[in-house]
Amino acid sequence: MIGDVLTTSILFEALKAEHPNAELHYVINSHTFPVVDNNPFIDKFLFVTPEVENSKPQFLVFLKSIKKEKYDAVIDVYSTFSSNLMTMFSGANIKISKQKWYTSYYYTHTFKEAKTPQTNAGLAIENRLQLLQPLCANIPQKLEPKIYLTSEEIEKSEQFLIDSKIDLSKPLFMISVLGSGENKTYPLAHMAKVIDFIYEQTNGQILFNYIPKQIHEAKTVYNFCKAETKKHIFFEVFGKSLREFLAITHHCTSMIGNEGGAINMAKALDIPTFTIFSPWITKEAWNMFEDGKTHVSVHLKDFNPEIIENTRSKELKSNWKSLYELIEPQLFFKALKQFLKE
Repeated sequence: MIGDVLTTSILFEALKAEHPNAELHYVINSHTFPVVDNNPFIDKFLFVTPEVENSKPQFLVFLKSIKKEKYDAVIDVYSTFSSNLMTMFSGANIKISKQKWYTSYYYTHTFKEAKTPQTNAGLAIENRLQLLQPLCANIPQKLEPKIYLTSEEIEKSEQFLIDSKIDLSKPLFMISVLGSGENKTYPLAHMAKVIDFIYEQTNGQILFNYIPKQIHEAKTVYNFCKAETKKHIFFEVFGKSLREFLAITHHCTSMIGNEGGAINMAKALDIPTFTIFSPWITKEAWNMFEDGKTHVSVHLKDFNPEIIENTRSKELKSNWKSLYELIEPQLFFKALKQFLKE
């Protein structure tokens, strides 16, 4: 996933700081490349394409290409069956991953994932950083993922927004109207009320983050909005590619909406965020760098902690729809108002 690839990229900065002459490679799904393009700490990318994923012969060719690299060390962040095979084929003497019941057979070093964060970096960051222990004597407490845009991309996106009749001297809000899946998407009617509230509080301009195949759901949110709000939503203004979306987001006042890759990318662009978590997602893992001011988030746990504490994760995921409905927009309007004011 895009958010995972972006978050894991912090490891390269830490490794380069201690081993400046090391050659560092990153194995990623090909569609996630835009969030790590131009990263100065990564020397080479190995892409898992859809063809590699869906063809055993192609995957074997890919494994052989890994073997040819003759790696000294491998950090396997996921420890899935496919990444286990990549690690085995690497021939590396140092093999690092998170602790699972079977990982001692494959890896030289394994680490148990923490359940309670020690900093506001969040568990997604902290658990990745501990994987550096066999390779780095000095591990920073927290490193923030960064996205590296070119000056040309920034200038081009600025002109695009100006040509689209957007006034960059006024507030501009990017709304993450849809999550990566239905069970990570705040109810559409609720989201419309949030957007109405944003406009009422700021008189700002509003962009929607969606891709063409999501246009029906995005349009549904738009139609739920009040008539006055609709006048200030630039529905047709969106990035045609992931890099275009990133460059447009660079010019926004803040990103508000569903937890997921878009929020993580906004943080990596140093854009303030207000995040609505799905009830079944562990907030402590992905509320990275939350400080109650620049980055704020809300979760069902904030309003009905007994439900989260007394329900197993599998049940939370199964009942996501009814649980989402419990997070009525009015419950967090005070927090959102303060965020907008800040």
